[in-house]
Amino acid sequence: MSDAQILAIKLRKKRKSYNEISKILGIPKSTLHYWFRNLQWSEEIKKELTEKAIMKATKRMRILIKINKQRWEKWRKESQKAAKKEFSKLKSNPIFIAGIMLYCGEGDNKPRSSVRITNTNPRIIKLFYKFLRKICKIPKEKVYVNLLLYPDLQEEKCKNFWYKQTGIPLKQFGKSTIISGRHPTKKLENGICLLKVKASGGLKEKILVWEDLLFKYLLKKNTMRE
Repeated sequence: MSDAQILAIKLRKKRKSYNEISKILGIPKSTLHYWFRNLQWSEEIKKELTEKAIMKATKRMRILIKINKQRWEKWRKESQKAAKKEFSKLKSNPIFIAGIMLYCGEGDNKPRSSVRITNTNPRIIKLFYKFLRKICKIPKEKVYVNLLLYPDLQEEKCKNFWYKQTGIPLKQFGKSTIISGRHPTKKLENGICLLKVKASGGLKEKILVWEDLLFKYLLKKNTMRE
């Protein structure tokens, strides 16, 4: 048995991993594996080290999740605070009111999902796009389009239609989704347009707050008139 092998055994019995022994002695891990391959006590140490590593990784992950949750809550509250502050200036703007009402009816209102709205009516899509650009100050390059198409529709033709309607560059059109079936009473000649904003978590928080504030404002206003 060589001196290196004797040293490796001593280090292994001190609960050193293959990585640690390899760094200390400059011996490849493949060689260490060969030396210890049939030693039961080494396998027990390996199992022990693995369990410790899992526990350590789990603890680290829990800490990371907690930190990320705290960051998310802080960022969320900041977005909500900004929305409340901006509402007083926006509540009488017709584009703002129209955009919020459209999103309330046609948009994705799940808190953690992106800002996106789906419709077959070009005017609804155009109006919400105007809301994004004028009210929310979203850069054009952050707005994307995906189309839902029936099998007999021509994708290129439909994309060109929605491009002309919205002005959103074709390079910002994602892959279209082909859906089966047919609308029983109405033929959708240009497919269904899904308009979405990339990286829109902060905007989503604002929109949800704006929805709540706008309903309260409008209902209170109508009640006072009655």
